[in-house]
Amino acid sequence: MTITRFAPSPTGMLHVGSARTALFCWLWAKRQKGTFILRIEDTDRERSTDEAVEVIIEGLKWLELNWDEGPIFQTHRFDRYKAVLKELMANDHAYKCYCTKERLEALREQQIEAKEKPRYDGYCRKFPAQPHADTPYVVRFKTPEEGSIVFEDLVRGRIEIQNSELDDLILARSDGTPTYNFTVVIDDWDMKVTHVLRGDDHINNTPRQIHIFKALNAPMPAYGHMPMLLGPDGKRLSKRHGAVSVLQYRDEGILPKALINYLVRLGWSHGDQEIFTTAEMIEHFDVHNINVAPTALNPEKLLWLNQHYMKTEPEVEVAKQLAWFMAKLGIDLTKGPDLAQVVIAQRERCKTLVEMAEKSRFFFEDEVVIDGDLTKKHFNREAVPALSDFIQALEAFPAWDKEVIHDALKAAVDKHGIKLGVLAPVVRLAASGTMASPPIDMMLWLLGKEKTVARLSDALAQLKELA
Repeated sequence: MTITRFAPSPTGMLHVGSARTALFCWLWAKRQKGTFILRIEDTDRERSTDEAVEVIIEGLKWLELNWDEGPIFQTHRFDRYKAVLKELMANDHAYKCYCTKERLEALREQQIEAKEKPRYDGYCRKFPAQPHADTPYVVRFKTPEEGSIVFEDLVRGRIEIQNSELDDLILARSDGTPTYNFTVVIDDWDMKVTHVLRGDDHINNTPRQIHIFKALNAPMPAYGHMPMLLGPDGKRLSKRHGAVSVLQYRDEGILPKALINYLVRLGWSHGDQEIFTTAEMIEHFDVHNINVAPTALNPEKLLWLNQHYMKTEPEVEVAKQLAWFMAKLGIDLTKGPDLAQVVIAQRERCKTLVEMAEKSRFFFEDEVVIDGDLTKKHFNREAVPALSDFIQALEAFPAWDKEVIHDALKAAVDKHGIKLGVLAPVVRLAASGTMASPPIDMMLWLLGKEKTVARLSDALAQLKELA
């Protein structure tokens, strides 16, 4: 059975590149009807935080990348790592290194001065005598000194790294805590992980991990290393490019399905198809079709996808997401129309939920504030008779629906022989406080009779005061 894992270190935000890794691992497990594991690699106790764990879990849940097992924390598995470490030492695959920090720093300086690659020289491997009983030590792995490691990368094809390029990595620090490359191997072994998909910044770790697998006679997973994401300018992705955290995209009003669709196309393709349902992603995803070349983010494409999903997702689902943003604005949703109907009215003209929330607050607020410049531009005394008749017609309606509102507006314009362009801007501005709103009949229907009449009556009074 196919088993994949997403194994972030809880040292900060859930980066968009990490989210893509999680998505690809999730999709491959689902495609193979396998298992997707969430593992928290928190052995770096100085940098790992509970807050970061919460952010990772919140981001994955928001994206609906639900795991089958986990979260499994490495800090809960220290006894297992210690047991395997003893086994490696007993079988002469690891040894104690007593080299001081000063010796290692001096060695590094000498190697740099000689224009050599900085690396441990294997001193304690060659001279294993213990200085004295209480001398602190680390445990190092005995890397084979000859030959090479060859593996068939799922993305990049054949990769070979000479053992002479590798030094004896540390398996356990002087305080006994295990290191990344060691714990990863034990976890992947115990959890029977079959496929490891991760960023290509891990390529140099792979031969080290393969050596440990071989020393333990443990079955190895297949590896696939994906190119890193780039910013829109083609340079390494960083905060200067804007949103790089999954939850930051959420806070900027991106729908989770839009971000998932966006991420899946960053380094993977299925023909020319751009828009995928979740079922289609699972059906078509293949690790062998992941691109080797780095992929740059395209914010405009994300906005295009987001608007697509805002327009095509069921309005009830979009409304659930929108409600969070309305709450952030302090909007009481009980004082206005059904939010799903607001989504229908607004989604053709908004690219993000932030924009939709801001443009929809007038439906729920008691009053609107109209910019003075807009009043000067659009309030025209010529509209007074028609606006007065329109208000009277609205007040007389026994029912409140879009059709009668539309008919009443047209009747008021026709009766007084003016163009719709004289009355409509006044109505739109008075009702919403802006000139960018849904169609008037839809807007007033959602606003409700009481608010509509009150706002239009205020506008009528202002019109009558114009010179």
